Amino acid sequence: MIEVSQVTVGMFIHLDLGWMAHPFPLSSFKLSSEEQLQILRRLGLAKVRWSPGKSELQAQATPLPLAPVEATLAGPVAAVAPEALALAAHRAALDAQRASLQLCERQYGEAACSFREVTELALQDPKLAGAQSLSLTSALLDKMLVPGDLNIRLLNEAAGDRSAAHALNVSIIALLLGRTFGLNRAEMMDLGVGALLHDIGKVELPARVRNRDDGFSVAETQMYQQHVAKGVALGQAMGLTPGPLLIIAQHHENADGSGFPQRLNMDRMSTGARIVALVNRFDGLCNPLLASKALTPHEALSLIFAQGRNRFDATMLNAFIRMMGVYPPGSAVQLTDDRYALVVAVNTSRPLKPRVMVHDPKIPREEALVLNLEHQADLGIRRSLKAELLPRAALDYLSPRARPAYFFEPVGGESAVALAA
Repeated sequence: MIEVSQVTVGMFIHLDLGWMAHPFPLSSFKLSSEEQLQILRRLGLAKVRWSPGKSELQAQATPLPLAPVEATLAGPVAAVAPEALALAAHRAALDAQRASLQLCERQYGEAACSFREVTELALQDPKLAGAQSLSLTSALLDKMLVPGDLNIRLLNEAAGDRSAAHALNVSIIALLLGRTFGLNRAEMMDLGVGALLHDIGKVELPARVRNRDDGFSVAETQMYQQHVAKGVALGQAMGLTPGPLLIIAQHHENADGSGFPQRLNMDRMSTGARIVALVNRFDGLCNPLLASKALTPHEALSLIFAQGRNRFDATMLNAFIRMMGVYPPGSAVQLTDDRYALVVAVNTSRPLKPRVMVHDPKIPREEALVLNLEHQADLGIRRSLKAELLPRAALDYLSPRARPAYFFEPVGGESAVALAA
């Protein structure tokens, strides 16, 4: 621990705060500027943890407190076998990979908890619910609107309930797509709040009609479709601005005019609504009410492209496919060397070269090899396949998620470690 007043640029620090309680993209990072240092001091912390070994400090007039260092041994250092060095590097990379995943899951869990509070307040105190939805979206944008690329990351666990997982999946993917189109912060705020609350009207529906079913009667279908108008009314009670309200009102409209409730075509839909309509459809195919009807992310993208191209803005659909990759996170794949793998993260700048967890019976599952295919010139993906077509050993080892949950992480830091083969 070190007093915040003694912290300097170049120190690698650890913030023991909730992810949404500070504006930095990560909770563990190296201070790189005086601006970051001033932001840290404004958080009101007395002390922070820091890692001397990961820091890059300039010469200081006053010695800084350092971790104890053992005296160096006299005489020549014993040679270390290359195999031992490779094993140590592999274990270090695995540790970084697990830390990255745990960080993403903790951040996702905090966001899911905040969203559930919004839904619980929607009817009791809509103004407070609206304020909290703005706060949550702002926190997401603070982490997302940073220089450099972001990975789209598959998580081990969903948010705990389908409605929260769906809302977060749609809002996170929609914001990432908005980022690729260069939307400014105000536009991203509108997009994020609208995406987060696109289904808020369902809190006023009976539970049995909150999720569309092919077996619905005409009356049940009409009742289900009322969630759009109810959502707009709730959004107005929350004090939402026109941007998010249009998204709530239009997220079931289609570019060809075949949607509901107003059968608008693309020219009459807002930009945010066109983005959310597309992402909502994708996540609905991957995360239906009945898990047995779920499509893999790769299948969902293929279906939307093959059968639904007229239903969506073509420019947005093409950008969405490039961003998610031909093999989105959660896809089971076979590599060109015949090994089976699960896509765990997509670098949006290299969608054909995702990060994959590889089935290798010689390596325990808890130490599974994770390869960044961007760094593997001679290795690629041969094909995507349904999870049930995996050999039993590979299926048990990779454990494809029945309900994919997505988050994001910066590219290039500790959170984007590539493991060597």
